[in-house]
Amino acid sequence: MKDFTTDNIKRIVVRGTNWVGDAIMGVPALRQLRGLFPKSHITLVVRPWAEGLFKDCDFIDTLLIYDRKGVASVFQQVREWRKQRFDLAVLFQNAFEAALIPFLARVPLRVGYATDGRSLLLSHPLALPDWRDTRHEVFYYMNIVEELGRLVQSSSAGPAKEPDCSLNVSSTRRSQAASKLSQHGVRKGSAIVALCPGSINSRAKRWPAERYAGLADRLIEEMNANVLLIGSKEERDVTAEVARQMKQPAINLAGETSLDEAVAILGIVDLLVTNDTGPAHIASAQGKPTLVIFGPTNPLTTRPYSAVAEIVRHPPDCAPCMLRDCPIDHRCMTAISVDEVFTRALSLLSSETVAPATNRSVAS
Repeated sequence: MKDFTTDNIKRIVVRGTNWVGDAIMGVPALRQLRGLFPKSHITLVVRPWAEGLFKDCDFIDTLLIYDRKGVASVFQQVREWRKQRFDLAVLFQNAFEAALIPFLARVPLRVGYATDGRSLLLSHPLALPDWRDTRHEVFYYMNIVEELGRLVQSSSAGPAKEPDCSLNVSSTRRSQAASKLSQHGVRKGSAIVALCPGSINSRAKRWPAERYAGLADRLIEEMNANVLLIGSKEERDVTAEVARQMKQPAINLAGETSLDEAVAILGIVDLLVTNDTGPAHIASAQGKPTLVIFGPTNPLTTRPYSAVAEIVRHPPDCAPCMLRDCPIDHRCMTAISVDEVFTRALSLLSSETVAPATNRSVAS
């Protein structure tokens, strides 16, 4: 077995996570890994949807797309990993399969958490940190790299730097996003506010559609803002309901953009108001003010790790329950009023750090 030294680890593969928010929360660990192995070639393995997140990033060298469509695709991935002759596999994903692939591909060094019965598949299984439920998720991924650093240096790796979740998006992609918004009627010179009323994996995380509609109308009527409704194809139903209840015409982009395009669009808005879902992490990672409405989930561990992100939350005794559907009256969300969210949004838009219609050009 190879030893852990920066000199003999030339090719590194990182198995990324399967959710948008988790992918962004893993960015500080990827930056930390690049700092630990500045001369190594780093390949990040992601699902097809994640390409738009990482295509412009400078802390990895290659993206390897894993389009999983059954058992056959697992073995196709094994063959690809063998062909790449990786020296080290770093597993951010906790699933059994994530450890099985590098094991079958004969990657000599395999580091990840000893979860899901996969300890024997890892050359260096790591114990789950006892603080996992009390610290932000970014530290969960950074801990893997910190432990790797101790193995490389045969001593303490020292304190990690402050987590940096920032994402790079090229000016070309942002210009294309501006052109797309112009085609949908976005007015030049007015603030652009994106609203994300959906969430794919939990209906309990959704602030009521009628309140998003009320917020959208106030942003348009009182601030002359361009209001975008964004979301995936799976969230078309809830965005359509918001649009139906609005008094003002909506710019509904739900299901009309790829994640690649959505990332760029969120890089040119002036504000995002959203539930606890992936776009919250995408916008704030690009330095865009983000207001996240929290209900059943825990902001201590999953809020966007960014100075430009704020949360709105009025937790009842039952929160955080982490349930996907509320079994009672959804009081964690109904306690949050349109007035409160509008006031917070107005504050963020009028902040000295936010200048509407700057850092992007929307075509006339």
